[in-house]
This record gives sequence, C-alpha cells and structure tokens, in this order.
Amino acid sequence: MSVTPPVARLSVRPAPVFRGRIGRDARSGHYAVPRRYRLHLSPADPDGLRIAVTHSLLGLDRACPVTVLPAVPDCPDGGHGALRPLYDASAHHYTGPAVAPVLSDDWSGRIVSTHGPDIARDLAELSETGVPPADGCGKSGGGRAALYPCGAESEIEAVERMCAQGIEAAAQRAGAAGTGTAERAAALDTLLHTLGVLDQGLCVQPFLIDDQITAADVELWVALVQLDTVHRHHLDAEAVHRIAGHPALWAYARRLAGHPAFGVHLDLDGIARRHHARCQGLEAAGSAVQILDWAAHTAPVQ
Repeated sequence: MSVTPPVARLSVRPAPVFRGRIGRDARSGHYAVPRRYRLHLSPADPDGLRIAVTHSLLGLDRACPVTVLPAVPDCPDGGHGALRPLYDASAHHYTGPAVAPVLSDDWSGRIVSTHGPDIARDLAELSETGVPPADGCGKSGGGRAALYPCGAESEIEAVERMCAQGIEAAAQRAGAAGTGTAERAAALDTLLHTLGVLDQGLCVQPFLIDDQITAADVELWVALVQLDTVHRHHLDAEAVHRIAGHPALWAYARRLAGHPAFGVHLDLDGIARRHHARCQGLEAAGSAVQILDWAAHTAPVQ
C-alpha cells in the first residue's frame, strides 16, 4: 500500500527524558542480549499498548520480561510510584514525573529509554539475537514476525505520521470544546480524509504493507482503538457515524483485535479510567455511538 501523509507537524508525543538505544555489539553500551532488559508499561496508554503488541508479535516473553503498571498513574504529577527508584538511579536529582513506558537495564538498574517508538524498534533488534519466539506469538511459517522489513522504512514512517497527525491530532482538534466551528470542521475533514485513504488501501490488501503484519499495522490499530474508545466521546453523533463509514478499515481493526498478539492487551476498562482521570473536555453525543464492540472481537487469553 502506498501512503502519503497529510501535510502537518510531526508527532505530538512529549519529548522523552531518556533515549538510549540497544545496539548490535558490546561497544554500544546497551547491546542486545536476552534477559538483560525489562519493560514497564500500561496497556491502557497508547504507547504502552503499541509496545505490548510489538513485544507479543516478536515473541519476547522469555527474553524481555514485562512489568504491567496500573492504568491510572498513582502520583499527583502523573507518574508511577513504582518507577521512581529507576528514575532516581538514572538521573541525579530528577524532579519530573516517573512516566511510562520505560525500557530498563536489569544489569545496571537504570533506564535505557522512555521513548516509545525507539523502544518498539529496539525490541525488534533484541528479537534478532537468536531467542526462540514464544509459541503462537509473532510466528509466520515457523519464523518470527518481521515488523520492520527491509525497504519498508519510509512507508512505516508515513503511516506513523498519518496516525499522529491525520488521526490522533485531527480527532483531538475536531472534538476540542475551546476551538471554533470552522477549525473543528477542518480537523474533521482531515480525519475523514486520512481514514478514507487508509480504507481504500485496505479494500485491496489485508495489511498496510504487502501481505504481512508490520509495525505500520500496530501503529494504525492502536490509533483506531484510541479513536473509538477515547476521541469519539468528544465528537457529535454525525461525525462518529461518518468515521464509522469506512468498512474495510474497521473490519481490519476487528480482525486484528482477534489476533492473540493484539486483543489480549486491550484493557477497555483501563482505557476508560485513564481517559476520565486525565480528560477535562466535555462529553458529546458521539459518546453513545460505539463503532466496534471491541470486547466481542478480542482474542481470549490463552
């Protein structure tokens, strides 16, 4: 599928506090080796959900353990108390919130990275160290999922931009109570155009890039989960019906929800609690118009 991102600013994700990377050899400092690293994340958070799905697709349960954090952070500053020792050990006199996701180094007891996209890519690096994939996860014909196939980098980056700006940011602007009618309408047009481009491509192939699940599919699926479980609560009913009018796109989202690496991490109650704890916007009529019954299509825990 050939994708062209809308002309817009890049990702709205906050700047990461730590941004170390896993490398291929010992000279990198954080080199790829099984059971050295640990993830700390909440699947109720979009970045956490992306990483959790990526981790499962790559079959890294044994190579990189996961500590699941509560959906709603327990500190007044929006951080997690359980992460405070890691932050304190990694930055002298750190005073900011101890936020997730975190990739930590069990050997040193310090943080490698808090940047979600880098963590996802580094999990793929870790998966290439010869660790056998977990049964039933990330396997296709006996091999491990290739989430970042050679030659597909630009297409994956284009999908990331489309999701960040054409879906996430556009949906936020379309439902923002403090913006004018014209601005909200323009944002909705951007959102519907982006969904239309993606829907058209998914009419002719099962996944965004060729015939296999890649990081682009993880990115889009999480964006669609957020659109239906979070952003639609601030849109009017007509807008939600227009968003739902992309049958190939939502059939794709439903199909991936039934995949064991995707649906098992979908914490609908946690997403709702996190949203209500953080959101100060007004609920609109679209809140009553659910696009997908996610629970009905989610793969059961094995």
